[in-house]
Amino acid sequence: MIKKLRTAAFLLPFFLLLFHSYGCKNSSNTPEWEWPDDTTATDTVKPRYIWIDATANFPDYADSKENILRDLTLAKNAGFTDIVVDVRPTTGDVLFNTSVVAQATKLDYWDANGQYKFYQRTATWDFLQAFIDIGHGLGLKVHAAINTFVGGNTYPYGLGDPQGLLFRDSSKKDWATSLNLPIGITNIMDVSDDNYGTKFFNPVNEDVQNFLLAMLGDLAKYNVDGIFLDRCRFNNLNSDFSDYTKTKFEQYIGETVDNFPNDVVVPGTEAGNLPATLPRYFKKWLEFRVKTIHDFVVKAHDKVKSVNPKIQFGVYVGGWYSTYYDSGVNWASPKYDTSSNYSWATPEYKNYGYADHLDFMLVGAYASADKIYGNGEWTVQGFCKNAKNLLKGDVKFAGGPDVGNWDVPAGTDVGVAIANTVDASINVGDGYFVFDIIHIKRYNYWSYLKTGIDKYLSTVNTKK
Repeated sequence: MIKKLRTAAFLLPFFLLLFHSYGCKNSSNTPEWEWPDDTTATDTVKPRYIWIDATANFPDYADSKENILRDLTLAKNAGFTDIVVDVRPTTGDVLFNTSVVAQATKLDYWDANGQYKFYQRTATWDFLQAFIDIGHGLGLKVHAAINTFVGGNTYPYGLGDPQGLLFRDSSKKDWATSLNLPIGITNIMDVSDDNYGTKFFNPVNEDVQNFLLAMLGDLAKYNVDGIFLDRCRFNNLNSDFSDYTKTKFEQYIGETVDNFPNDVVVPGTEAGNLPATLPRYFKKWLEFRVKTIHDFVVKAHDKVKSVNPKIQFGVYVGGWYSTYYDSGVNWASPKYDTSSNYSWATPEYKNYGYADHLDFMLVGAYASADKIYGNGEWTVQGFCKNAKNLLKGDVKFAGGPDVGNWDVPAGTDVGVAIANTVDASINVGDGYFVFDIIHIKRYNYWSYLKTGIDKYLSTVNTKK
């Protein structure tokens, strides 16, 4: 099953482990190898990124700098060099200072007793700045990530109390995406289906884009090492079909679409299962969508760099490029001709690959635990090999697994699999990436990751 959404990863009880006390970087937990002191040395050693989801980890970090220090020390000791801190969960509210949108103070989670509930933050200190101060103090690079085109969230299992700008301000309803459903074109705010619990914005909407660019400007004022955009995409193939987007599309192609949406996308069409005969405007519609995201990424890059040109700007994407048109994203290099391999792409589709506008990319190589080595999509190594081919050297990237959501067939040695993901990913790309720290903590995967990272570092040291 294609794991395009990661929200389900956190609708699980978090039976968090108890940890003994962890010291700072001069404690007995310091790894045997030492951190390079200069940038010249770090250029020869590929970075290792660990993602820290806002929602899943909120009970641990929202009110406790001690817990942040404890876990970042564990990450450093396992051999990670970079952390990616999610500071804008899918509610669309934030965990950093900005005048653009409200602070996130209450997020959903599963407690140790299997109860689904909210965690209410009481601390008032700056969440992101705490990670920056503690991470930099440990010698880690600290990157901030935001969920981009989202503006609210409902909660399943009767938790209720939806949150986000789209729920607080009814005047922003036209910012929300309109879905092409079998019942007709429907604003996502009028859909109660849990599959649409995350309320996406319409990426085509210029007011939405300006709102997000202002937010990114505030985020870039922090002394972060990088900023990554997550969910910088359309909701899926049935988004966005508002009158606003229809007009923009007609302007783009220079024609009026009389039979809308059927001449664009027939309701119920799913990525990876396209009809033999595509609607008249289907390919141009895909082209229009990837141009929309491409152009926004360029604007976002320029906004961040205008505030601080030293910040590394990048994105997270899923590695399943063959069906990523579902999200309206072409994350490849413009030098990669998508139409030469995929019948759904126009010759112009390649023009809107945005890899050449990034400093770094994180690629979700989310294969099963028994599919580590191989070629093509749906092995960890294959995802990374495919990404290298698609990116054409335009941007460095790090791929890696989701060690909490992946399928684990009977008989699979998870420890060996996790260690091997480092080898399978880092030796193909320009680094290693793992999602998410909550899973690593819950199942105590630190030693497996350290085994894989130590193996990589030993090969680097051998080559020196």
